[in-house]
Amino acid sequence: MNNYITGSAIKRLREAKGMTQTQLAGQIGVSCKTISKWETAKGLPDISLIEPLSYVLGVSVMELMSGNTVINKNISSNILRSKFYVCPVCGNVIHTTGETVISCCGITLPPLEAEEIDEEHTVIIESVEDEKFITVKHEMTKKHYISFMAYVTSDRVQFIKLYPEGNAETRISFRGRGYLYIYCNKHGLIKMKV
Repeated sequence: MNNYITGSAIKRLREAKGMTQTQLAGQIGVSCKTISKWETAKGLPDISLIEPLSYVLGVSVMELMSGNTVINKNISSNILRSKFYVCPVCGNVIHTTGETVISCCGITLPPLEAEEIDEEHTVIIESVEDEKFITVKHEMTKKHYISFMAYVTSDRVQFIKLYPEGNAETRISFRGRGYLYIYCNKHGLIKMKV
């Protein structure tokens, strides 16, 4: 992992729960002096205590490790609020419908922030039968390529994986209004309202 639990995160989460050091210590089976040492950066929790500590503090292990508490305000899971994450090591693509903490290859991934379509990523949309044929004017080499396209509406996500040295094109069924997302391995996530 690229992070480990900090004393300030433990203290902030403990205080947010309205717990004393003694109460927290009692729930995970350590002394209150141990909690004090963690919170003053004079020691770290043993790996065996991470899961019980995260449970008592009411956060995931990843949230505890990163120090960032996630409050998902997308309770109804509105797909239009989708988030995409791409691992820079293995290229894994992860889609969520709200805030979360994602880790891949030992790295905590930030959600990608989509930019508006630009001249370097011109999109052509043509009608073909009952679908749309989408072409992105973009090179597709091993060093610079479009990795995926996704069409997101209020009730569905259509995800198309693309590969280097292929064509930056696909067919998608457009049902309703939504957003077309395009991920360029050099320029990041781009979106377009359709």
